[in-house]
Amino acid sequence: MGVHLAIDLGASSGRAVAGWEENGRIVTEEIHRFSNDPVTVGGTVYWDVLRLFHEIKQSIIKAKRFPDLESIGIDTWGVDFGLIGADGSLLENPVHYRDKRTRGMAKKCSEMISAEEIYKLTGIQIMDINTVYQLRALAEQRPQLLDRTAKILMMPDLLSYFLSDRVYTELSMASTTQLLDAVTNQWSADVIDKTELPGRVLPMVIMPGTVVGELREELCAELGVKALKVVAVCGHDTQCAMAAADPGDGSDFAFLSMGTWCLLGTQLDKPVLSDQSLLMSFTNEKGYKGKTSYLKNLTGLWLLQESRRYWNKNGREYSFDDMEKLAREAEPRRFIIDTDDASLRAPGDIPNRIALLCQMRGQGKPVEDGEIIRCIYDSLALKFAKTLTELESCTGKTFDKVIAVGGGTKDPLLLELISEASGRQVVKGEAEASALGNLKIQIDTFKEEKSDA
Repeated sequence: MGVHLAIDLGASSGRAVAGWEENGRIVTEEIHRFSNDPVTVGGTVYWDVLRLFHEIKQSIIKAKRFPDLESIGIDTWGVDFGLIGADGSLLENPVHYRDKRTRGMAKKCSEMISAEEIYKLTGIQIMDINTVYQLRALAEQRPQLLDRTAKILMMPDLLSYFLSDRVYTELSMASTTQLLDAVTNQWSADVIDKTELPGRVLPMVIMPGTVVGELREELCAELGVKALKVVAVCGHDTQCAMAAADPGDGSDFAFLSMGTWCLLGTQLDKPVLSDQSLLMSFTNEKGYKGKTSYLKNLTGLWLLQESRRYWNKNGREYSFDDMEKLAREAEPRRFIIDTDDASLRAPGDIPNRIALLCQMRGQGKPVEDGEIIRCIYDSLALKFAKTLTELESCTGKTFDKVIAVGGGTKDPLLLELISEASGRQVVKGEAEASALGNLKIQIDTFKEEKSDA
């Protein structure tokens, strides 16, 4: 078997991982790692997409040492997109989901289509950051820009477009938009019409595991590589992680993907569109091989990451290991907050906002950094435990253990606290599960191609 290249982009960092199958298992080697830093210009928060594409090109150059390199696949976070003009050019940098433009947009749009109706059609958790509300914000605030847009491309599809010149929306990413029909897997005409959005900007939906093309000729010449095949893996990193976490024996399992966002859920054969599911804010995302990932999006390591960034900027240099140590030394469950509180969404002084939330709850004000960190740990663990109970209620299933994947699995204290709060065994899975699932899909795709040949 040949070598494949997974580009796995999270909301705070990216990595390139080469992988191949050997004796029935996937062997991986990380070849490049880089930060993913949003940039604020004129009050708008953007993704630095050209820098990300530069890092992807560096990844391909570093992968040249594998003579059997065959393909590349890209996964990223969900909901965000770039705007492509009629001439095929990128009109502006993609806007970050944490930008203020969509605040209150879901509530505003409920006058156009009710929460109950849009959920029954799409099965997606209603959040201001969803693509449908980003597009509504664009239609209201910058209609001339939307008029100039020929197609929108979700983030992994946009980066694949830069590689291959192919225009499409991969299914798992399409499902994060809240514009996809949960049953037909096609764009929902009802949602598009009622939100008064131009359906013409939405590309054709394709299945994960599709070979969409090859590297552009000029890119091959620039990088000095052969024409690698570009594979549309599950573009949403959560669904790549699910592909890696699935034990493959048909058994029920709960999973917790631990990154900037944390996603807790399970894998089902069909979506759950009940009133209870809507009330509890669960989402039905499309995954690999026709599966539905039934999950809830929760604030995750963002609170630790942004607190660390704030402290480091103000002269208190902490590593994540330092933060874990401070949390262990602090009093357990002295301070508890709702980690999904709206005040914690934007970048900035997260520690002070957490202290204010504690005061508002009558708990007093945490003073030491370790108290803030322990508050985050305890609050996340309790939130995950509550969500697991809700998951069992909505699905009618019981989960004795949770498979944890992603960068958060490197933090033993957090795993301990989740197990303690939930009363379930927490099984540590792959820290780089998204990259592993990305590679698995590429390898499966090439196996199928060769078996069909």
